[in-house]
Amino acid sequence: MAAKRIAILGGSGFVGRHLVAALTREGHATRVFTRRRSRSRSLLVMPTCEVVEIDVHVASNLDAHLAGCDVAVNLTGILNEYSRAGDRFQDVHAELPRQLVEACRRHGIERMLHMSALGAGAEAPSEYLRTKFLGEQAAHAGEASGIGVTSFRPSVIFGPEDSFFNRFAGLLALSPFAFPLACPRARFAPVHVEDVVRAFLAALGDDSTAGQRYELCGPRTYTLRELVAYTAEVTGRRRLIVGLGDGLSRLQARMLERLPGKPFSTDNYLSTKLDSVCSGSNGLGRLGITPRSVESVVPSYLGGSERNAWLGRLRASAYRDRARVK
Repeated sequence: MAAKRIAILGGSGFVGRHLVAALTREGHATRVFTRRRSRSRSLLVMPTCEVVEIDVHVASNLDAHLAGCDVAVNLTGILNEYSRAGDRFQDVHAELPRQLVEACRRHGIERMLHMSALGAGAEAPSEYLRTKFLGEQAAHAGEASGIGVTSFRPSVIFGPEDSFFNRFAGLLALSPFAFPLACPRARFAPVHVEDVVRAFLAALGDDSTAGQRYELCGPRTYTLRELVAYTAEVTGRRRLIVGLGDGLSRLQARMLERLPGKPFSTDNYLSTKLDSVCSGSNGLGRLGITPRSVESVVPSYLGGSERNAWLGRLRASAYRDRARVK
């Protein structure tokens, strides 16, 4: 595949940093748009990565910096709305993809990759999922202008510095005896960040993926209770996990969304009403990618040291054995 110049919105985020690193190894040049350049230090040392500090919601900024690019990648997304930062689901998930498509059309960019979410739909229970669907539709509307668009719908993404396993590990550490867990029966098929990156690379190198929408899932489905119990096992924290019913889960969401950073919100609660699992064939398989399991990766970064990681793998093995017995 010939080297390309690739513009990436959201490139300084969790998935973006991994994608930029992979693209750099493949010999591509990247131009990352970010709101705060100072938070992108890991990208600044990459020789073919240009970090541009702009507000991507201003159309003229997109026009000024998309010039000369061959591909546009949209990874932007927020889990909650924030009044101080001015982030709104409608603006980030729905309006920005529409603006990006228009900017690509003006600059003659004929390829676009877009990050959506499992469960995105017009009738989805949460604003997060409804606006993700609107953004996905806006991205694929670019096909009418000759833009080859590929979109991805991942389940929860895990890996070093993720906001899933690391967050629960931190919360478990703060809970001395019992851990009250909202929505314990919600189901997920966690997918490793490097597998998501491989899916993007596969699509970038294969124009036949244009027009396709890929659901991305790991090899196994878990309930949220199982994932939190596994996190406790790996980190060596003995906690009684108390699953909350629907009413208490909603109440917990209303309380926690008032805290700084919104660790859990009513909209998050509503998102769990839909299982985050592949509804059809796993897109990773369609792209020739074998997904990595939670158990093969998570102990390496939750342990905090080689010794703890080794102990974590032992605990994970014991956890799997107990699950088989059940």
